[in-house]
Amino acid sequence: MRAIEFTEYGPPDVLRVAETPEPHAGPGQIRIAAKASGLSPGETALRGGRFREFVPVTFPYRTGFDAAGVVDELGEGVDGVSLGDEVFGLVTMTDRAANADFVVLAAWAPKPAVWSWEEAGGAAGNVETSTRVLDLLNVRAGHTVLIQGAAGGVGTVAVQLAAARGARVIGTASEGNHEFLRSLGAEPTTYGPGLGDRVRALAPNGVDAVFDCAGGALPELIAIAGDPARVVTIADFTAAQHGVHMSHSAPADETGAAVGAGADPLAVHGLATAVGLADEGRLRIPVAATFPLAEVAAAHELSESRHARGKIVLVN
Repeated sequence: MRAIEFTEYGPPDVLRVAETPEPHAGPGQIRIAAKASGLSPGETALRGGRFREFVPVTFPYRTGFDAAGVVDELGEGVDGVSLGDEVFGLVTMTDRAANADFVVLAAWAPKPAVWSWEEAGGAAGNVETSTRVLDLLNVRAGHTVLIQGAAGGVGTVAVQLAAARGARVIGTASEGNHEFLRSLGAEPTTYGPGLGDRVRALAPNGVDAVFDCAGGALPELIAIAGDPARVVTIADFTAAQHGVHMSHSAPADETGAAVGAGADPLAVHGLATAVGLADEGRLRIPVAATFPLAEVAAAHELSESRHARGKIVLVN
């Protein structure tokens, strides 16, 4: 089968489509014939070596964390799903390899009928990340949350999930994306100098939490939140210097230190919540662009441009 991999850190052109043996579902797992899979900014950081202190990589490294497709193999002990079912979900953090023809999922949920394959293929990773961080920040009804970088893949989902919890959402994006953010349920403002003043104009009583999807502005975000404990980032590698938690889901050993130190448990419960919201018409997965597997380098280049509105998806 085809799978995307790289054998050294470097620019997008280190990626290749390799012929690899088909994986098989282990206990508690399922295998899908994949229709689409997601590309996250974290994958570009892994490929470029920027995550090496958080996520040690063994080469060849096969990319991809989430995918959607048709179930074609059931592992031992699996129930509640049948061969031929349409699902979306997540691979294990140690195995990855979702950008492939056949994908073993460790967590999954039924594909909502209202989602295309492209939307479903790019959904699970952003749903899990958004749920994980909103849980860490304890975002709930009556809260006001600021989402920095709200027009990206994670940001667009986080806006909708926070709004579904009953929170008021302020989202930062370039002006060209403001109407788009309003359609998702956020009150938009621009990022950059003066953000604190703009947020105070919208929320004179302050915000309860800040979810940073973009990086590069932690001092100002801390000032807006009033406490670094009320800020969580998924994008700023200077987080520890500012007393801010950087949430990632790299695998950890029993001590939590040797592999993927500081990893947070996966919020897989968010998948079922996402299905319910999608069926109610309250959650969509904006897709920025789709690429065939053979054009994975171009997909990584678009991701690193930071101009993608929504999720970048690879299609089989």
